[in-house]
Amino acid sequence: MRPLDHLNQISAKYPNAWKQVNTFRQGKGKDLPDWPSWCFLPMAATYAIVSEGGAMPPNRIGDVARLSALIAWRYTQGVYQFEPAVYEAISSTTAKGELPVEVLHRLPEWGMYIETPGLDDIYGFFAHLEFDINTKRSELRLLIDSEESLYPIILHMGEHTVTEAIDRAISEGAKQGDINKYDWPFEQMVEHQSKIAHHCISLLLYLCSEEPDIARIEHELPQRPKAKKVKGEWKLFPPKKPKVWKVGEKVAQQLKAIYSEPTGETRNGPAPHIRRAHWHGYWTGAKAGQDRKFIYKWLPPLLINATTGE
Repeated sequence: MRPLDHLNQISAKYPNAWKQVNTFRQGKGKDLPDWPSWCFLPMAATYAIVSEGGAMPPNRIGDVARLSALIAWRYTQGVYQFEPAVYEAISSTTAKGELPVEVLHRLPEWGMYIETPGLDDIYGFFAHLEFDINTKRSELRLLIDSEESLYPIILHMGEHTVTEAIDRAISEGAKQGDINKYDWPFEQMVEHQSKIAHHCISLLLYLCSEEPDIARIEHELPQRPKAKKVKGEWKLFPPKKPKVWKVGEKVAQQLKAIYSEPTGETRNGPAPHIRRAHWHGYWTGAKAGQDRKFIYKWLPPLLINATTGE
């Protein structure tokens, strides 16, 4: 399994990483600054692990993004496999407008791996959330698992579109590297990454939506694990093997039923037709209340004016 292979490779390269992760996690809000619960470990900690507390070797800088994603994924090892028809329907339903940050902050696991069959040369992607300790900015981090390499796509979360979020991240990277961003093929980079990110985010949004169609494993749905107390210290332990979550089995049956119904002219009324799938979001709860929540749903295609069989 590809994500497990990547984990084993990075573990061999940084054998002390997991002990250091436990140390950083135990210092959260104590010896170290605090960070939100939706972020497993800020990348500042990963930077320290990769650089070994000193100057960063140039040939290791890419390992920060790779190790960060695998750190977040290691403690649940969830691999998400969509039913083909559902995968196609959801990935092609683009969420328009501003990023629904409130929804994405509710990733069911700290780190996830979603398979992407048929997406160019990309097998899948890791996803996790980053909290920048210095700027207090939240970021959605995608680590794309392509045939050639693992490479990141970064989105600065906020009141802007996917393309703007990527534009901001690339511009910030150029600034930190003291590079004129226009020395890069900047527009092509943004366009290429946006195309992939839209595809990935649609799948993530479904997994974060209200009541996604995920088959339970041992009566449970994906969740963030709880630490166990061992010798006076709270620690997290990885599962013995990855968990493969099947997504969309029930929805696939609904889609099959919809597309098997005839469309076209009818004798006694408007012609049956299929309403396209779309995203629907709304707030629940009082504006100033603690229970206020943004609900996001993917509404599958719906057959309108279907015959009832009478």
